[in-house]
Amino acid sequence: MSNYLAIDTSANASVALVDETTGLLVDKRVSSKGNDQTETLSAYVKELLDTQGQKGQDLAGIIVGVGPGPFTGLRVGLVAARTFGFVWQVPVHGVMSLHALAEQVLESSDVPAEFVVASDARRKEVYWARYDNSGSMVGGPHVSAASALPAMPVFGVGAGIYAEQLEEAGAKPMPESFEWIADAGFLARRALSDLAGGKDLADTSPQYLRESDAQIPAFMKQAKA
Repeated sequence: MSNYLAIDTSANASVALVDETTGLLVDKRVSSKGNDQTETLSAYVKELLDTQGQKGQDLAGIIVGVGPGPFTGLRVGLVAARTFGFVWQVPVHGVMSLHALAEQVLESSDVPAEFVVASDARRKEVYWARYDNSGSMVGGPHVSAASALPAMPVFGVGAGIYAEQLEEAGAKPMPESFEWIADAGFLARRALSDLAGGKDLADTSPQYLRESDAQIPAFMKQAKA
């Protein structure tokens, strides 16, 4: 029986193995930090594969979160997933990282008719998207100040960080979700559902939503021109 390997580094490093047939979580690892993707990701993958007696070349495929997320952390996961896929000769599927948060909302007993999920975008902003109670995205993804979010329930770590601003804007931050980040297990759940529905997930292009802090100096642009 084969498993899918799921990777997301849009927030903390999160790695999971899920059963190809049932989609159930086999095992996972999640870092407690948000800046150690380079140090932890490969070790987590090796540990999961070794623990489960799974060989990389026998995986059903690799699922990777494509963001939105900070440049450095997100690139680590995408480069790793593409490299593993090339070396092991298995397909790589890209899924928007915010979908993992939406899947976590859908697991709750009382899902709002419409809701927002939000992750930390730093710079006093959040990455966010709007969903209906079937899990379909009906708006986004966006990056903005929390005060710009619609007046509806907001789930995810972004809701916890900016709870006061959200409340002032008329939104409803959901306390039970204040620790939620994009989890590779939930990312895989969304991917398998999309694949079963015939969706093409071959695109693993990163969704940054804004330009990098590392800009080319003006004199270099002029010289290049």
